[in-house]
This record gives sequence, structure tokens and C-alpha cells, in this order.
Amino acid sequence: MTHSAMTVVRREVVVNAPIERAFAVFTERFGDVKPREHNLLQVPIVETVFEPRVGGHIYDRGADGSECRWARILAFEPPNRVVFSWDIGPTWQIETDLDLTSEVEVTFVAETPARTRVELEHRHLDRHGPGWESVRDGVDNDAGWPLYLDRYRSIFELGRGLAPPAVRGSR
Repeated sequence: MTHSAMTVVRREVVVNAPIERAFAVFTERFGDVKPREHNLLQVPIVETVFEPRVGGHIYDRGADGSECRWARILAFEPPNRVVFSWDIGPTWQIETDLDLTSEVEVTFVAETPARTRVELEHRHLDRHGPGWESVRDGVDNDAGWPLYLDRYRSIFELGRGLAPPAVRGSR
């Protein structure tokens, strides 16, 4: 295994949705994708917010109003790709030195007008410094990106990702 292969985690999933909807569900409903038990706050998470713009953040808001900003939006190109930082270090705490963070690129590829392949690449894991392998192992195991993508896919399988949130449930 090459050094670069060891510092990158790649996963993909296919969803039965047009590319625009696949992108929107990932970014607008990221709180349904990220398990609430993945929590760096001292209190339960009440919501995970994905700010849809370059310079925005992904953050968790706690029951007491506290926030944990654990990612920065580096690229936002609907409906094709989004890139965000991973500001969580090897000790599973927020990393404030931006030189010691990795990045996640999520690319959306239309396979048909109603089917989209979502490719996730978590790269530059070695930037986390000593112990970076624990970040790689954490995001690559069943409770990491595979879990997130399974939860994402289930939104579509259960029919909850078909209509925009404002339309869902109306007649």
C-alpha cells in the first residue's frame, strides 16, 4: 500500500434520485446523515447545521445552545461537489491549527436522470500529525463514513428524500 493510499479514505453510494436532489439532501439534511451520538459537546445535540456556502461551517448545536464547529466549507458547487475541512484531530477533539486538518470532497455524478453516484474522498489525513492513523481508522470503520452514507441512502429508500422539505407531506 502506498503512502498516499493510506492517507485517503474513499467510499461511494448510489441513490435513486436526480443529481440536484441528491446534492440538496446531502447538504440540507446533513443532520439526518450524521448520527447525534457523534458528539464533541458536553450536552446532547439538538441539530447539526450545514451552512451552504464557501466560508460556512458544519456545526453541532447542543441542548444548552452551545456550538461545536467541526468543519469549514471549502467549496460549494451545486449540484456537483462540496468540499469541507475535517477539523477533528487524532484525540477526537476540535483542532484549532488549520494546518493540522484534513478535507472531505463529496462528488455527485448522474448515472441516469434519476440515479446519482455519490463519491466521498477524505484526504490529507496525514496532515493531522502524530496519531493521524486514528483519524483514518475512525472514519474508515463501520461507524465512520460507511455509517453516514448508509444513513444518507436510507433517506431515499424510505422515500423521505424525494420531495423538498417544504413540499414533503403536503397534498
